[in-house]
Amino acid sequence: MTTSDPDGPLAEQLLRFTRRVHRIQKRHLHECGLGVTPAQSRLLRTLAHYDSPPRMADLAERLEVVPRAVTTLVDGLEASRKVRRAPDPTNRRVIRIELTEDGRKALRELHGARRSAAEEILAPLTEEQRAVLGELLDTLIDRGGGRGC
Repeated sequence: MTTSDPDGPLAEQLLRFTRRVHRIQKRHLHECGLGVTPAQSRLLRTLAHYDSPPRMADLAERLEVVPRAVTTLVDGLEASRKVRRAPDPTNRRVIRIELTEDGRKALRELHGARRSAAEEILAPLTEEQRAVLGELLDTLIDRGGGRGC
C-alpha cells in the first residue's frame, strides 16, 4: 500500500528554490570580486552585529556550526585581511575576532551583491506577491522551530 505525501511536491519546490537562491547569491558574490565564499560572507555579517569582538566559540554558536568550521572561515578571512585575531584584554587565553577596515569595506560591497541577488530572485514577482511572500517567510521563520529528524 502506498501513502500519499501531500507536502512532497512543496518540499521539493522549497529545496529547488533554496538551491537556486544559493547559486544566484554565489554568482553575485563571485562577480563582486572580493574572493569571499557565501559562508565567509555570513561570518562577516554575523561579526558585524556584535558590539564588541566575539570569541570563536560565540561565532560558532551564533552560526550554528562546529568551532572548527569557524576556525577555517576565520583563517581564510584573516589571510585576506578582512578580520584579525586579537587577544582578549582580560584573559590572555581568549582570542577575539575583529573586523578590519578591509572587512568593513567588504561588508559594504557584499551588501550590494546580496541586494542584486535578491532583485534577480524576486524579479518575476509583483509588489503584491512580494508582500505575500514576505508574510509567509516571516511565519515560517518565526514559527519554524528547530525540530530535526
